[in-house]
Amino acid sequence: MWSGVNLMAHYAFLDENNIVIEVITGKNENEEGVDWEAHYGAYRKQPCKRTSYNTRGGVHANGGTPYRKNYAGIGYVFDEAKDAFIPPQPFPSWVLNEDTCLWDAPVPYPQDGKMYTWSEDDQLWLEVSTDA
Repeated sequence: MWSGVNLMAHYAFLDENNIVIEVITGKNENEEGVDWEAHYGAYRKQPCKRTSYNTRGGVHANGGTPYRKNYAGIGYVFDEAKDAFIPPQPFPSWVLNEDTCLWDAPVPYPQDGKMYTWSEDDQLWLEVSTDA
């Protein structure tokens, strides 16, 4: 247990379209019996949602409970119905994965250990040359 360590939480501020405009570090929700999400939102007079630095695709990196599908970033959309942060769509052909709230390419990323970049024009992964 993290006895004596003051763990911090992260909070995302949203604009009128539920787009993340800022992410801050703040108090843990369980500290002092205060609803810090509501506190920060009221103080700034902006919608505020807690986000988890360790959550991606609905999975917590440290085996904890995943929180709101993805760690919020500037430009992400908060989907109230899904209670999830969704990153901007990287390419028009990519489709939102409803389970992870991440975008899936129409062709899976190659799993051969090489580096690739997506070509929207060709709808395929192009190998990145590592030659100098």
